[in-house]
Amino acid sequence: MNKKQLGLLAAGATAIGSMYGVKKLNQLKLEKNKGIDEEIEGRYYGDQQVYLIGGGIGSLASAAFLIRDTNFEGKNIHIIEGMKILGGSNDGAGNNEKGFICRGGRMLNEETYENFWDLFRSIPSLEMPHMSVTEEILNFDHLHPTHAQARLIDKNAEIVNAHKMGFNNKDRAAMSKLLATPEEELDDLSIQDWFAPHFFETNFWYMWQTTFAFQKWSSLFELRRYMNRMMLEFSRIDTLEGVTRTAYNQYESLILPLKSFLEKHEVDFILDKTVTDIDFVEGSDITATAIHLTDGEVIELKPEDKVMMTNACMTDSTTEGDYHTPAPKVEKRPISGELWYKIAQKKPNLGNPAPFFDHEEETNWESFTVTCKGNTLLKRFEEFSGNIPGSGALMTFKDSNWLMSIVVAAQPHFKKQDLTTTIFWGYGLYPDRVGDYVKKTMRECTGEEILYELICQFKWQDDWEKIKEDIVNVIPCYMPYIDAQFQPRKMSDRPKVVPTGSTNFAMISQFVEIPKDMVFTEEYSVRAAKTAVYTLFDITKEICPVTPHNRNPKVVAKAAKTMFR
Repeated sequence: MNKKQLGLLAAGATAIGSMYGVKKLNQLKLEKNKGIDEEIEGRYYGDQQVYLIGGGIGSLASAAFLIRDTNFEGKNIHIIEGMKILGGSNDGAGNNEKGFICRGGRMLNEETYENFWDLFRSIPSLEMPHMSVTEEILNFDHLHPTHAQARLIDKNAEIVNAHKMGFNNKDRAAMSKLLATPEEELDDLSIQDWFAPHFFETNFWYMWQTTFAFQKWSSLFELRRYMNRMMLEFSRIDTLEGVTRTAYNQYESLILPLKSFLEKHEVDFILDKTVTDIDFVEGSDITATAIHLTDGEVIELKPEDKVMMTNACMTDSTTEGDYHTPAPKVEKRPISGELWYKIAQKKPNLGNPAPFFDHEEETNWESFTVTCKGNTLLKRFEEFSGNIPGSGALMTFKDSNWLMSIVVAAQPHFKKQDLTTTIFWGYGLYPDRVGDYVKKTMRECTGEEILYELICQFKWQDDWEKIKEDIVNVIPCYMPYIDAQFQPRKMSDRPKVVPTGSTNFAMISQFVEIPKDMVFTEEYSVRAAKTAVYTLFDITKEICPVTPHNRNPKVVAKAAKTMFR
């Protein structure tokens, strides 16, 4: 046998050994989980109750994990929501006559939403018999792939070659240094503290900023986390091929099937009631003893009861306008943030809401949803961009004073939407600036004025009178705290999901600390929910870890090459 044959034999033996090792590890994991499942099936919780404060995806996911993974009875789970509807920031409402609205649209990602997909594999689809929601979404997305051809548009309404990132050597050095710097050294630093002015004129920044809603003054280590977590997307940020879309808006595609699952398990929904305070025992432990509601009701907690609280919501205090009316000024403080303020004064280790909710001028932006009769305007978008509805993701007007972007989803985007109605969504990251064509701030504008500014960005103003004949409504939506989770902060300002010293209390939201993961995603809320449930109920199964794409040599090599495009 020659050296080559010996080498091949050795390589084959190594591969077989490796395969055997993986198979053996998987077998051991299955056996371990089987033992855990048997122990959980034998648990008896008696009269124990769980109270989930807030009706967003974090609380709904927590309830689902309690039922699925702890064998807890649904009738002993109570979700308390201050609004008259569940869903939190995952919304979608309206009709053909008055127009539809989404405050925002969550972009999903197949490769990095580990716990999200795990959760929705357990939730049956309402639309597709014998499919889970995960299967339904991925099936839809694979049949409607994203490949933006007009990601950036300049002031002359010309499509920019966004494949070129636009970095210089100073930008590349700063980015490389950031990825190598430990988070602990980045407390309270903003992105503009780190990068030179040229960085904020690159195509990369315009695309990354508007895809994820960053600002120059956003937290530096949030950018660092995004760059590490989404390194897979860095090389395709110009086409947004990594975006995974739901068939309908997130309320109908995610919240309704999740709610239906929980209803079948008799989960108790308490709507239109706000939690105003939580009592804790004296001493160093964090043990919740009572929940106070707006109507004066007090829920006394037994020692074995658990409380999981949405400590803040980024769409709190939202206001809405219409075609003839601007979104009004904010009159109310954020209800979830105010509760967080109260309890943070009572106990250590519950975080600090001040960096997130004391800077409205830095945390706001404004969205708008346009409802049209027919598809004439959408056809114009298609002819301009080369993208049919649902295939193009964001189109950003990089030179617009409001930094406007729009998305044309696959139609229909609402189940009630009839065949003669079309919709699209957009937003401006700088609503306090005066428009290029409408000489008002975006916040001062009616829906009609916001749409006119958009039409002018396309240079279609000569056709304005004809275009507006087909408009049913334009609903502006001002969100004062939508970017709050990105604010510069100390590591200690966000509490742990289960704070140190807690015996029965957890926090689930975009405002808790989860190492390595990135906020402003559905995955973050679901991961927080699973962490809370597994910790408080002593579930020893593994929580799906953050996939280390930033350690994959192929991904890193591609990212390095992208920096020189």
